[in-house]
Amino acid sequence: MKLYDSELHVMNILWEEGATTAKRLAEMTKQKVGWSKTTTYTVIKKCLAKGAIERREPNFVCYPLVTREEIQEQETTELINKLYQGAPDRLVASLLGHKQLSPEEIERLKQLIERMR
Repeated sequence: MKLYDSELHVMNILWEEGATTAKRLAEMTKQKVGWSKTTTYTVIKKCLAKGAIERREPNFVCYPLVTREEIQEQETTELINKLYQGAPDRLVASLLGHKQLSPEEIERLKQLIERMR
């Protein structure tokens, strides 16, 4: 499932707040990104069509059907396949090649790699 930035705005609210009415989503997107109610409802409809959220009555309550982690994993896999020829180590090398890591960050990465073995 590919979610675009606009859809991720709605999903982020649902992931943070939990089940929320469409009216409340419209209020929150107006505050956060300046959207009109119509724009928010259009994005909600796109998320419904993709199966990312479910609508329940009464009050048009929206429930997330996918987790943030599921979308992060899909997006990361797409990025690795698209830009790094499917090699996750190339992504990590690219990320780390331009940043000085603290000894603590290096240690956390070492521990992560050890857990993956």
